[in-house]
Amino acid sequence: MTESQRLASELERANRDLAKASPQDILKWAVRRYHPRLLMATAFGAEGCCVIHMLAKIEPGVMFINLDTGYQFPATLDLAERIREKYGVSIEYVRPEKSVEQYEREHGGPLYGLRPDQCCHDRKIVPLKQALKRLDPAAWISAIRKDQTADRGQADVVQWDAKFNLVKVNPLLNWTKGDVWKFILDNDVPYNPMHDQGYPSIGCWPCTRAVGAGEDDRAGRWAGKVKKECGLHVIEQQDGGGI
Repeated sequence: MTESQRLASELERANRDLAKASPQDILKWAVRRYHPRLLMATAFGAEGCCVIHMLAKIEPGVMFINLDTGYQFPATLDLAERIREKYGVSIEYVRPEKSVEQYEREHGGPLYGLRPDQCCHDRKIVPLKQALKRLDPAAWISAIRKDQTADRGQADVVQWDAKFNLVKVNPLLNWTKGDVWKFILDNDVPYNPMHDQGYPSIGCWPCTRAVGAGEDDRAGRWAGKVKKECGLHVIEQQDGGGI
């Protein structure tokens, strides 16, 4: 059996064993199996804050990174500091090589309105790939839920992420929005106050708006465009397009 076959068999077994496990048990498995080469990339959404709360109790030494595009809301950056202070975790900001000013000057203005796929690729995907090469994790943790988008609906609790060449662990995959907010309220988890102002999903400020009554939670992300993902959690990603 080749190494790739052994890995595929291990992940298949783990996914089967953990398919109905609690998020905490999934995270405990991930820590046992992969720490200290275990990383979480977070944008400090409600789900991500739940996972950070759990990891702070299980293993606060997990690597935490935030993809700081230069376009994050001030409230998001403030939340990051509140998270850091409450849980004592270390959070590394991963930034593009070019500042917002340099990037927009190079392209003759902002790209987020005209070519949002390219903007996400340049300011999130490329910096993440560079960080992964430097940090060399064996696995990364996401806070996606199966019911959020079609791509996320195809995910497994434990899977191989071919885009980034590492194992991906999705502890909240089977949770609902109600599960997330019950956990936040029951455990006094810090969260972004923008969630109380009609922003269920928060990304970069140019591409995020509040949602109206009856709208999907991600309707405020890249509003008016087919795009609903930055590219981190889609099945396939071509350089700068096709998300």
